[in-house]
Amino acid sequence: MPDAAMRTRMRDGQGFIAALDQSGGSTPKALRLYGIDEDQYSSETEMFDLIHAMRARIATSPIFTGDKVIGAILFEQTMDRDFAGKPAATYLWEDKGVVPFLKIDKGLEEAANGVQMMKGIPGLDALLDRAVAKGIFGTKERSVIQSANAGGIADIVAQQVDLGFQVLAKGLVPILEPEVDIKAPDKAQAEGILLAELLKGVDAIPDGQQVMLKLTIPTKPNLYAPLITHPKVLRVVALSGGYDRAEACERLAVNTGMIASFSRALTEGLSAQQSDAEFNVSLGAAIDAIRAASIT
Repeated sequence: MPDAAMRTRMRDGQGFIAALDQSGGSTPKALRLYGIDEDQYSSETEMFDLIHAMRARIATSPIFTGDKVIGAILFEQTMDRDFAGKPAATYLWEDKGVVPFLKIDKGLEEAANGVQMMKGIPGLDALLDRAVAKGIFGTKERSVIQSANAGGIADIVAQQVDLGFQVLAKGLVPILEPEVDIKAPDKAQAEGILLAELLKGVDAIPDGQQVMLKLTIPTKPNLYAPLITHPKVLRVVALSGGYDRAEACERLAVNTGMIASFSRALTEGLSAQQSDAEFNVSLGAAIDAIRAASIT
């Protein structure tokens, strides 16, 4: 079973989850926003070294602590690297009190039936075994809903739940992430369908086990309250989905019990050119704003 202290922190912690899991496709944009253009590196290896340096700067900042940031989602390469001379997951938990998660999905299929399903995950068992050995608490797996297609949404939830069963079997807690595109013209309708499918899906989780859910902030405030209070759901967290930090926080704050798991909205305003003092002030402002929206 996952570490009991980590589970308690995740259930009761008054804070949010930092999404530090940009993958190969999203890393160039993340670096550009951080002030590092593509002409400043010449290989994928250099690119991943630079994004790891950014993540390490965040994780090792004195501002980044478990009293406000209760969890962090890591990219696979980050799990295999160090923060401050310790394996990343070990450092996060032992030094910061931050519960470590691992992004395990390998990207999205082409759109069909109004959704993008997850691609297959080769070597999943071995990856989950490595995660357990490295002290990871749970996983995160993302797919995307682009319209209120009932069949497509049912398929996407079924895929998420099936993968969740595989993760639970390894003693890890899965974060199921069926994102609803914030630009979907029928976003509210899609979210209503998604809620009904997720309730069926989490009902099927074995007694005594729990999953987490990472969802787009709903158009209708508190739509996901039945999931937040569901006995088989450890926590419901929100993705920023392309909203800037101010709007994401404003939308999140009216959803009681839903906490943030932001990526771009967390790193907004951070720059490689900032001094450590400037960086920590900017990061601290982001953490405080996102935590405040998460504890409503």
